[in-house]
Amino acid sequence: MIRQLIKTRRKQVIIDVNTQKDFFLDDGKARVGNRRRVLIHIRRMMAMARSKHIPVISISEVHPESNGDEKYCIDGSIGEQKIQYTLLSSRASFAADNNTDLPGDLLRKYRQIILHKRCLDPFDEPRIDRLLSEIRANEFVIIGASTEGAVEATVLGLLQRGKRVSVVVDAVGAQDKQKAKHSLRKIAAKGARLVETKKIAGQSHLKSAGVLKESLAEEDGLMDMVDIAAD
Repeated sequence: MIRQLIKTRRKQVIIDVNTQKDFFLDDGKARVGNRRRVLIHIRRMMAMARSKHIPVISISEVHPESNGDEKYCIDGSIGEQKIQYTLLSSRASFAADNNTDLPGDLLRKYRQIILHKRCLDPFDEPRIDRLLSEIRANEFVIIGASTEGAVEATVLGLLQRGKRVSVVVDAVGAQDKQKAKHSLRKIAAKGARLVETKKIAGQSHLKSAGVLKESLAEEDGLMDMVDIAAD
């Protein structure tokens, strides 16, 4: 067992899903439509993690170059890399290799654990399933992309394992606005809490994510999602 993970219950753990360049840069191959606004809030959440010493578990998608079905987040490509400010200085990274092995003192040594997956649902990867199933926290806080894809799968997997989950709706990106709204309704109905960044990290004067081009990117906008559960 991962004794240190099981023994210590944390107030919060941030789960950072697919905060990678192919999802969030203007020329990304799987870019989300509301990325500019979302990145501002992702940056705010990561700043909170640094200042309050909140553990971060990052889930990153990676596909082999030979895989003809997936054209994004190719292993070793720029698009597969995480956005720079989603990386903490103290971190450990683990490949997707069908193993469940993890050091016993993992979160004592590192502030951020990066786990790679080759599929949409992170719980299909044995190592991610083990870590997220065994770690104890009062609240799992979800940010990243995409709302209607890996974010939904992550939230549902955590809820099925009896975890308390909050989704930061202005810090999750969507490729399809309507599908994303449906996903948020679904996870809210299953028991996830939908919140905005300011409710968790407080107010911020941050105006730029510092990653995108100066010209306005397409913004579908999902700022109405906090109210979706009441629709």
